[in-house]
Amino acid sequence: MKYSGIVSEKWGSSMAKLTEIFASNVFSESIMRERLPKETFTDLMQTIQNGDELEYSTAMTVAACMKEWAVEKGATHYCHWFQPMTGVTAEKHNSFISPIQGGKAILEFSGKELIRGESDASSFPSGGLRATFEARGYTAWDPTSSAFVLNKTLYIPTAFCSYSGVALDKKTPLLRSMSALNKQAMRVLRLLGNKTSRQVISTLGIEQEYFIVDRELYNRRPDLLYTGRTLFGAPPPKGQEMDYHYYGHIKPRIAKFMQQVDTELWKLGVCAKTRHNEAAPAQHELACLYDTCNIATDHNQLVMEILKQVAEEHGLICLLHEKPFAGVNGSGKHNNWSVSTDDGINLLKPGKTVEENTRFLLFLLAVIKAVDEYSELLRMSVATYSNDLRLGGNEAPPAVISIFLGEQLSTLLDSIAEGAPVEASDTSWLALGVASIPKLKTDNTDRNRTSPFAFTGNKFEFRMPGSSLAMADPNIILNTAVAESLSEFADFLEASQDPDLALNELLRNTIIEHRRIIFNGNNYSPQWRDEAIKRGLLILDSAVDAIRYYTEPKSIALFTKHQVLDCTELRSRSDIAYENYIKAARVEAETMLEMIHRQIVPAAIKYQDLVLSVIEKKKNLEIGPIPESSIIREISLLLNGLQVLSRKLEKNISDIPVEGNENLARYWLGTVLPIMNELRSTADRLEHITEDNLWPFPTYGDLLFKI
Repeated sequence: MKYSGIVSEKWGSSMAKLTEIFASNVFSESIMRERLPKETFTDLMQTIQNGDELEYSTAMTVAACMKEWAVEKGATHYCHWFQPMTGVTAEKHNSFISPIQGGKAILEFSGKELIRGESDASSFPSGGLRATFEARGYTAWDPTSSAFVLNKTLYIPTAFCSYSGVALDKKTPLLRSMSALNKQAMRVLRLLGNKTSRQVISTLGIEQEYFIVDRELYNRRPDLLYTGRTLFGAPPPKGQEMDYHYYGHIKPRIAKFMQQVDTELWKLGVCAKTRHNEAAPAQHELACLYDTCNIATDHNQLVMEILKQVAEEHGLICLLHEKPFAGVNGSGKHNNWSVSTDDGINLLKPGKTVEENTRFLLFLLAVIKAVDEYSELLRMSVATYSNDLRLGGNEAPPAVISIFLGEQLSTLLDSIAEGAPVEASDTSWLALGVASIPKLKTDNTDRNRTSPFAFTGNKFEFRMPGSSLAMADPNIILNTAVAESLSEFADFLEASQDPDLALNELLRNTIIEHRRIIFNGNNYSPQWRDEAIKRGLLILDSAVDAIRYYTEPKSIALFTKHQVLDCTELRSRSDIAYENYIKAARVEAETMLEMIHRQIVPAAIKYQDLVLSVIEKKKNLEIGPIPESSIIREISLLLNGLQVLSRKLEKNISDIPVEGNENLARYWLGTVLPIMNELRSTADRLEHITEDNLWPFPTYGDLLFKI
């Protein structure tokens, strides 16, 4: 009993400490309620909740309180924190100090400095939106995402736009897409009789996969330093085939790292919930609880930064590349997306009444329709050079977009489409109030880990995003495409004379038109690819094939209709995506050549000399056949192959015969990458036969198992 009491006391103390830590470095709603004058707090909440314009006097008061709070937290600087089209965050720090007469200083932070910042935008990717000499860019405070203190700096989440008002970031179109979804979803809810909800919000929970390697080993690998992945590396005798690592015991060194990561994230108000070992050696996962799309994407950027920072403190390196190691799992993100009202209704969750389940079906079908009609845009949203290396194998879905619903929901939709009754085998199924439709059971779906887009009870899990991706991209597509489905639904219902008849017709027709996208089987099977082609589904195997859909007329019509992106902004994003693909491929090619010439070939020659000296000694002994001669022959053949392939690669990256971003990207994909793959295979064979202590960099065995 005494021991139990001690445990309870310690546990209670620990829990109290956790609640004190959480969001302790966030200028949260509770902090604002406590520190701001009541009128100012009310005005700010109306801005956050309703999108009302923020009065300058309110901004001045908020800025003064925010500065005071941040300085108490040890902050000396502030920065506008934004998400340019690089895919990572950007920041420029300014101190609070302002000089006054007499050699003294005061701390200042005005409403103007809170609301708007000015940044040199010339070095950020713009896709031709402006010339280099047109450098001015503006950052604008996003009050829906809380400011926070990190590394003695007050971070203010902001949007980023050009002098002419064009979006230069990922946050701006994400906020626009959330607004579009809210507008169209509210139209549908009102038509369904909902008079109480005031807002519909897209919500998001993100699972983040990553690898951890020892920093000293990492620093000895030029490919990891320059590209984030191993461009060479023979497979070790053991990889992940034993399945012991997945959910296995977390090594003490990793556990300490994970604990600090969680603590730092909790301080920033990030609800880090789950941590575990992933399937591959040295691979792990961190999952956060749900929040609004905007805040969840901001938080995921923080997750990636904190993972990298804390890893360094522990003598480790966090790899966020989609495929750092060949032959084992790549790393991705799972984008768990749903829609809810401001009064707590999850619109993708079945209910207990006819009305609730009709609403569920309508919103479920809006997503199915959106994914079917805009599958190319979903594929485009995850289209990167590095993600191409991951998709299609080792726990990553293939490049064919389909939806997993599970057997019962699929059967239900089929019965609606055909007007045929289906026997209900379980009394816990929920009634829909239509004689020909079976009752609906909640939590009836298994998890299909091969599906790119799976319904998992009250949300959809999009499994295609890569681990380094800025999560605004796929959610801009999801929000906008679903907004379009709901817009068409609302138009149809508003034009009808008989709402009940129209609703039934809408459900049936939508299922018939879009059930081709539903597939509950093994997405890895060759048969599914053949079946997908028969169904008329689009297959985009490479990022180069997908990026072009930014500027298709259909895409432009969608984004301009809902005022998410205009033609100019879409073209710029297409150009940037192609440029990023080309640059990533070029860096890898040049890194490969440097490693071949400066490390791999010299190491192989040293081993060759060592073996030759053994052969010479054996010749003098006149003992007959010398087996080492076969090693020399193989080394010579491999070295010759490296020389031929290296020259070919050098020529192909220096004499490029095409122009234009799309043509250049296709050239790298079709002409250069096959040579790089062949070069790797040759070098990896050399690693297999070269003496271990002569090989110039840490092996896969070192990187994956020595932590």
